[in-house]
Amino acid sequence: MIVQPNGTIGILGGGQLGRMLATAAAQLGLRTHIFCPDDRAPAFDVSSAATSASYDDETALTEFVNAVDVITYEFENVPAGAVAFLNTMNAIVRPGAKALQISQDRLLEKDFVNAIGAKTADYHAVDNLDSLNAGLAKVGRPAILKTRRLGYDGKGQTRITNEDSDISAAYQQAIKFAWAEVGAEPSILEAYVPFEREISIIAARGQNGDIQLYDPAENVHVDGILHTSSVPASISGRTAEKAKTVAGAMLNELDYVGVIGVEFFVLADGDVVVNEYAPRVHNSGHWTLDGCAVSQFEQHIRAVAGWPLALPHRHSDAVMQNLIGRDSDRWRELAAEQDTCIHLYGKCDARAGRKMGHVTRIAPKG
Repeated sequence: MIVQPNGTIGILGGGQLGRMLATAAAQLGLRTHIFCPDDRAPAFDVSSAATSASYDDETALTEFVNAVDVITYEFENVPAGAVAFLNTMNAIVRPGAKALQISQDRLLEKDFVNAIGAKTADYHAVDNLDSLNAGLAKVGRPAILKTRRLGYDGKGQTRITNEDSDISAAYQQAIKFAWAEVGAEPSILEAYVPFEREISIIAARGQNGDIQLYDPAENVHVDGILHTSSVPASISGRTAEKAKTVAGAMLNELDYVGVIGVEFFVLADGDVVVNEYAPRVHNSGHWTLDGCAVSQFEQHIRAVAGWPLALPHRHSDAVMQNLIGRDSDRWRELAAEQDTCIHLYGKCDARAGRKMGHVTRIAPKG
């Protein structure tokens, strides 16, 4: 199905990703309808229509389905019940339920990545103290215990080091932290990966199976939150091709339509290990707004609307930096910088750890 100009893209979620998707759609002459429980969602400011309702409000969801041509989402933790209801309505949802289901569970995600022949950290499912001990015997220490569901930006996880003599206390601490942060208990224990750097691939697949891949970005995280994404990444062409091959295989296996973000660890020998994927436009792809002829947001809209994908030509070197919390108070200073593109998300409360915007510093392509 192809969405014609003046058609409407429904977007579940009203955060900054939904805001940038709505802006990209408008450039193509497409309307957007945002569905989000938060009546102050920043995407509402730029969309053609908006519904503020709970994701379990079936009456609101029904009206939403009837008002749009196709539905996508801006975050991977869309409640499963909402997706199931949309399926009963025969709504067209892109990317599909398979990609969403796997990404919502870190154990399923690791199993999927291994099944397509790509590498991950060693891992073990953890549901109680006995399975934690078995996992530590398998993957060793240091290791990271993560909730299987709902964790993001460093939340819902804790490190178990060689200095932890009381495994029971470490496990209880992890569970307490997980419950406090995301309210989830089933976990996965992952071995520590001795990586040299982190990279990500932004990739897109159209309805006809066409795949387009952006240049890898090199990422730096601070306190579990992405700090900067830089292109070009300091990696070899061989490493870049390995990462692109994995991303392409994931898109095909998932029968994916839309943009995906795949995060990798790069090892000392140049090999890559998949960390995780996000079935949506991705924070590490924000540089494409100012460094490419077509951004990841326009590419995603093109894909879900059934339009031809664009060549993801990069015309500039770029360093994207997130503005976290009060960083956005520096907007006047940042706006005065040369060769710096500033993007503020229209959020009202600059809380600690909250992404308020980003800046991208560009230079002639080297």
